[in-house]
Amino acid sequence: MNPLRWWNESYKKDLFSSRIDTTKALAQAIAASHSPPRSWVLVSGVACYKPSLTAQYTEDSEWTPFDLLSKLVKEWEASALLPEDVAKTTRQVIIRPGAVLGRDGGAMKQMLLPFWLGLGGTLGSGSQPFPWIHVSDLAGIIAQALEPSTDSAPASPQVFNGVAPALNTNYEFTKELGRILGRPTVLPVPGFVMNALMGSERAVVLTQGQKVVPKKTLEAGFQYKYPDLTSALNEIVKT
Repeated sequence: MNPLRWWNESYKKDLFSSRIDTTKALAQAIAASHSPPRSWVLVSGVACYKPSLTAQYTEDSEWTPFDLLSKLVKEWEASALLPEDVAKTTRQVIIRPGAVLGRDGGAMKQMLLPFWLGLGGTLGSGSQPFPWIHVSDLAGIIAQALEPSTDSAPASPQVFNGVAPALNTNYEFTKELGRILGRPTVLPVPGFVMNALMGSERAVVLTQGQKVVPKKTLEAGFQYKYPDLTSALNEIVKT
């Protein structure tokens, strides 16, 4: 999301090849191994789900590519598929995280300074859904996916939405972060400014969003340490 790096055709090519070629090489190595792993976990993203203010998406929701990032997710996940005979012994798992929140990197690293300076504000309308997960919970979902299972491996990948169970908007996230930091959040960034700064293909990640529900994640028994914004942001900001 570096605003100084424009998404030209060369960068888009790198965006795809760095993920798809690497994943395909790993899948081929697993297929050729005499002792393949018990589990093969790919972490992709929720960009596959079309932004909407009303629709809710679970792991069972059908989707088709509609823009650059959803096409990336489609090709990325396809590149991870193992041959049918290998999939009988190696469990295939796909985790689709939202915005990953943590103290030492990712989205929070870029946001904390302007918020500390009182320059934080909603992006676009602020009403867009903001699917998110604390980095510790994402690590926990991955760890659970790697645990041995007594069941035989299903032929197709198991999909888990790597998002917190809370459904929040960008406005709610902005106000809660400002409240915890004790800083005002009165400087919204209009959508057209985001488009001008980052380009429309990239700005859509921030100005639009999806209501993503971790249905299968919860059904698998995963226990969230940070199921809501207050607990997640307090851990990041105050510890």
